[in-house]
Amino acid sequence: MGWVVSIDSAKCTGDGNCKDACPADVYEIKNKIAVAVNVAECLGCESCVEACEVGAIKVTEE
Repeated sequence: MGWVVSIDSAKCTGDGNCKDACPADVYEIKNKIAVAVNVAECLGCESCVEACEVGAIKVTEE
């Protein structure tokens, strides 16, 4: 079982809330946009989804 992390770059503000909330260090901020760089480490906890104030992140089961 794995997870798919989708980021709507048109909505993302690059504030880093997802990066700060993620216990698995899945995210980096590049060019003021969140990028999921370690998706294999995703726990599926959706802390990032809750932390994203603009609703730019979705985490779904593979």
